[in-house]
Amino acid sequence: MTRIALVTGGTRGIGAAISIALKSQGCKVAATYNSNTEKANAFAKEHGIDVFQWNVADAAACEAGVKEVTEKLGSVDILINNAGISKAAMSHKMTIEQWDDVIRTDLDSVFYMTRCVLESMREKAFGRIISISSINGQKGEMGLVNYSAAKAGVLGFTKALAQETARKNITVNAIAPGYIDTEILADASEDFLKGLINKIPVGRLGTVEEISRIVTFLASEDAGFITGSTITANGGQYFI
Repeated sequence: MTRIALVTGGTRGIGAAISIALKSQGCKVAATYNSNTEKANAFAKEHGIDVFQWNVADAAACEAGVKEVTEKLGSVDILINNAGISKAAMSHKMTIEQWDDVIRTDLDSVFYMTRCVLESMREKAFGRIISISSINGQKGEMGLVNYSAAKAGVLGFTKALAQETARKNITVNAIAPGYIDTEILADASEDFLKGLINKIPVGRLGTVEEISRIVTFLASEDAGFITGSTITANGGQYFI
């Protein structure tokens, strides 16, 4: 049976690797993006993956977007909540807008997207919901109270929802990556990267493929007994 997978923020970075990996496993993949239509269309053309544009921080947009995906590909079997942003500032200087933007995109969107697919998963008695959290949702990070709070919230959401859906064969899990080699770090200075890598016991950044391989396993039939879990992938930088 061909599964339908929906990956938010699925055309760049970790999300792009997840979209590609799920397609390689035989899924029909829908990848969402928020902006930069030119790059998203180039991704779609290169990889043969359908792309859809909406803002996951907008509940109504999520409903409309999931409806569009369902009409084109079918009802969603696998949801990957990957979309996220970061707006750094020390707490005493952080604006309400900086707080709200990150919470809405990184946490509220996980609920918005999940509620759009949950009923059809319950009807089919199958579903996989996998959310990308962060090492900073586990340990916190100075200057990122908004991001750390949102990513910690994803972990609590995962544990609670897993208990609600387990009897319907819907598993709910999270992945907490450490520092991954993506375009976010492309402009970082050599000294910054050196200092960052020195904190990682394995002595390197993670790769997007290492995260996508965790996703494909959790999305598979083989992972049916795993739910409510957080898979930590941070090179030994933090243990919980």
